[in-house]
Amino acid sequence: MTPDFSLAGHAALVTGSSQGIGLAIARGIHEAGGRVVLHGKAGAAPDFPVATPCLVADLLEAGAGARLVGEAFRIFPALDLLVCNAGSFFDQPFLEIARENWDRTLQLNVSANYFLAQAFARELVARQRPGAIVTTCSTNGFLPEENSTAYDTSKGALVMMTRTLAQALAPHAIRVNGIAPGLIRTPLSAGAISPDKIAHYERKILQGRLGEPEDCAGAVVFLLSPAAAYVTGQIVTIDGGLTVGQIGRM
Repeated sequence: MTPDFSLAGHAALVTGSSQGIGLAIARGIHEAGGRVVLHGKAGAAPDFPVATPCLVADLLEAGAGARLVGEAFRIFPALDLLVCNAGSFFDQPFLEIARENWDRTLQLNVSANYFLAQAFARELVARQRPGAIVTTCSTNGFLPEENSTAYDTSKGALVMMTRTLAQALAPHAIRVNGIAPGLIRTPLSAGAISPDKIAHYERKILQGRLGEPEDCAGAVVFLLSPAAAYVTGQIVTIDGGLTVGQIGRM
């Protein structure tokens, strides 16, 4: 039997899809034949191949995730796919970080995604409909980075959240997987990837370059598609080989 990589007949909500990795994932879903609901914290809808609904919600606000899911189901009642991509970085050096920034990091990167997935799963269970969820984790969930203690902790939690939700939702035919991007050029990472560090990163990464948002889209489309029907609880690392070797090229 030929694997079915098409998303025709499916509809997805992609959080944090106004730019960067989320926007590239949303475009990939569209190219695979799926319908998409975009989401951003604020501002105008992003450039997209076709007219596509774009919802505005600050996921740090109480109940925002459930409201976002409800609105997405009103737009596409057949919604069956969710990409929990929204997240951010608020770190300072460990001895300086304020409790406020720790709380914001865990609230957005972990709690918001947890309850967003819960609201989505409740809708699917009520409709007796199978589905799939993909979370955007990070290689920071496996390996720490300097001055990134809160972010690293949140992404480690998101890795385990992905696995435990896969177990919790398996009886309802809802698959849950994640991706772990490495060094990807996005608006979020732009401040951290300074020109003087790029040469070092390119020697460390086996493929010799930083990743682009589009490098993440194919894996997500696969994990959402019928071709991945027997895949759940997995984290797919997308880092060009960054985490494979200890030293990198000398």
